Amino acid sequence: MSELFAFIFGLALAALALFALSRLAGFSAQRPADYTGTEPALDIRRHLDGPIRCEGVIYGPTGRVSSRFVAQMEGRWDGPQGLLDEHFHYSGGNRQHRQWRLTLGNDGHIRAEADDIIGTGTGRQEGASLQLKYRIRLPESAGGWVLDVTDWMYLCENGTVINRSQFRKYGIKVAELVATMRQMPV
Repeated sequence: MSELFAFIFGLALAALALFALSRLAGFSAQRPADYTGTEPALDIRRHLDGPIRCEGVIYGPTGRVSSRFVAQMEGRWDGPQGLLDEHFHYSGGNRQHRQWRLTLGNDGHIRAEADDIIGTGTGRQEGASLQLKYRIRLPESAGGWVLDVTDWMYLCENGTVINRSQFRKYGIKVAELVATMRQMPV
């Protein structure tokens, strides 16, 4: 009995260590302050303005690509208030529309709302990055689940924004998204 207990205790300890390591050194450990002073500086009023082409993939819980998509986006800003219209076309034929209502504070903090977002998303732009956290309700065709999302966007030297998002349920990663966003000529 003591060998079984030691084995189970060892497994639990290893799982706890892996969980702690992921929180201290992984995707979830990033903070906006980590990117203070990085260049070029991301300003969503400039880099998410006008027509934008987005291309990306969604990875399922096993790390395999579960979907690919392209999206046409249009950003419009009036001072600190912005709208980001997104029209997604998925590889399986599904289409999705989302309209983000964004508010940028003078200190770089962001408030974000959309019809499929539970409550208000919050985030911050700092240096070449932007972090946004929110809860999203998936469409019924995708199970209708409510997931916790962390978006990180990173501005590249050529103006392309790389977006990496993780989707979690009960703290367990169930999906990841990687996409590029490029402003299109007007």
